[in-house]
Amino acid sequence: MIPWVLLIFWISKQGVEAVFSQQPQDLVVVAGQPVTLPCTIPGYHGVVLWIKDGLALGVGRDLSGYPRYTVIGDHSSGEHHLRIQRVELMDDALFECQAVQAAMRSRPARLTVLVPPENPVISGGPVVSLRAGDPLNLTCHADNAKPAASILWIRNGEVLNGAMYSKTLLRDGRRESTVSTLYLSPSNIETGQQIICRASNKAVPNGKESSVTIDIQHLPLVNLSVEPQPVLEGNLVKFHCSAKANPPVTLYRWAKGASIIKDVTGDTYEVMVDHSFFTEPVSCEVTNPLGSTNISRNVDVYFGPRMAAEPQSLQVDLGSDAVFNCAWTGNPSLTIVWMKRGSGVVLSNENILTLKSVRQEDAGKYVCRAVVPRVGAGEKEVSLTVNGPPTISSTQTQQALHGEKGQIKCFIRSTPPPDRIVSMLESGTSGRYTVETVNTDEGVISTLTMSNIVPADFQTIYNCTAWNSFGSDTEIIRLKEQESLPVAVIIGIAVGAFVAVIVLMGTIGAFCCTRAQRNLKGVVSAKNDIRVEIVHKDHNAVRENEEHASMKQLMVSVSVTAFYFSLLDVQYTAQHLAFLAVTVALPLYSLASPQSSAPFAGEGGRQRPQGQGVGGKHHRRGSSRGLQRLGCSGCSSSP
Repeated sequence: MIPWVLLIFWISKQGVEAVFSQQPQDLVVVAGQPVTLPCTIPGYHGVVLWIKDGLALGVGRDLSGYPRYTVIGDHSSGEHHLRIQRVELMDDALFECQAVQAAMRSRPARLTVLVPPENPVISGGPVVSLRAGDPLNLTCHADNAKPAASILWIRNGEVLNGAMYSKTLLRDGRRESTVSTLYLSPSNIETGQQIICRASNKAVPNGKESSVTIDIQHLPLVNLSVEPQPVLEGNLVKFHCSAKANPPVTLYRWAKGASIIKDVTGDTYEVMVDHSFFTEPVSCEVTNPLGSTNISRNVDVYFGPRMAAEPQSLQVDLGSDAVFNCAWTGNPSLTIVWMKRGSGVVLSNENILTLKSVRQEDAGKYVCRAVVPRVGAGEKEVSLTVNGPPTISSTQTQQALHGEKGQIKCFIRSTPPPDRIVSMLESGTSGRYTVETVNTDEGVISTLTMSNIVPADFQTIYNCTAWNSFGSDTEIIRLKEQESLPVAVIIGIAVGAFVAVIVLMGTIGAFCCTRAQRNLKGVVSAKNDIRVEIVHKDHNAVRENEEHASMKQLMVSVSVTAFYFSLLDVQYTAQHLAFLAVTVALPLYSLASPQSSAPFAGEGGRQRPQGQGVGGKHHRRGSSRGLQRLGCSGCSSSP
């Protein structure tokens, strides 16, 4: 017990007057540099220990376990400084200087070791290649730094902003690695540019740098020129294909539409153009090691209308809509006109012609015409057939000579063709009657022929009726006796108006016969699907049509009379001469024949004898039509 008391007394006796004149201070040092931690205790001659993070480095000046550590200074003066050669990261710690006998400790001193980053590395450097149009992504690594490095991107002396920054703590728990990614849009980069990555921290304030050069590789940039333009079809045109490429161009190929032009391999193509060059482009394909670029051009070729969608003829029911479609191509822009043949009225200027709720008079030929100004024109004709009830047009009063063969003609327009045609008469012997049908382009002519005209035939009312699946139509016709003039009257008239009668009858006869020939272009029908009947009918059954027929007779008379007045040049003189001749011959004619005959007044316009009835017409389903004289039964004899 006494020895321990003496030891404590001795130790306390050694440090009665010991104090620190120098203590270690917090220091920051860059790894690899030397550092000295001061510790001075004047008048103290006991043991001094250096403590690192709570562990003694050695006793006194013996630090053999730490080759880079030494204790320096004048021991007799109480200097016990710790010298560290080439500071390393492991030296980053808390250090204390302790005077054992004096039981003193210096305050803890923090030695902070800074580690500069390694030289930054840009991925893909020193030359970064990319395809034109692709964005640029540059990544720079700055590793093993303490503290973590800061990275800047620099181009042409200017800092590029917007980089992404991240850092990772290494396994030693002290150093960090930094990664920075720079994104540049295609529009913000150019080939040949140099971009610098600069990494810095407190250990290297000026930083360390690395750089890359941008090499933008691209597919061929192609321009295709066409000269001359516009050009008229059939002229020579030159195509020139110019290209810039990195890497350079290796191949040229030409095509028109989907067809390869095998005999052209250079950058120029010459050809005589036609209308197809307007719709089928010429293409130039340029190839380099990265791939191919294809560019196409149409030629502005001027050409006349060409049919693109041909219209089709239509057959529609009465009251339905008819729609025609007609498409043309042409250059410059063309104009489309729809018209009905024989009419100057423009129905449409569009590709589509729509006729709403068609009537039978809408049937006919329609023309789709296209015009390219100063280049050309074209047209296409189609037919519209309207299915509806038959329509009958005939002269309601027809003539025949007593005792001769006579004919009554009935013209029928019908689509579809008539299923049945009936000629009904009031009285007479059917053995004298025959019916013949003739098909023409415009319709069917039904002719009732009487072998020997008797007086009763002039008192008979004749009924022509036609049926089809849409309805029927009826025409009432009367037969009038055609009287012969006495010889004396013929001589008198011939003396005064021979030339006038010849001119007048020649004009009327040529007109009527030409019309008849046109309407009788067909042959006698042998079709079994048209039935013609002769039916006897009581006279009283048709009396109710007298008033209607009288109105039709009047309308036809006015219409034909107006036509003859249009023949002024031919008939003017003839009328005056005829009037003079009739004035002279009238007394003779009155003596020769007590019955007067009305002069020929044109189709359907003959004067009716006193008390003579007029035929009528009846429609079943369908609208009334204007009357038309067909045939030429009255053209062969004098009126």
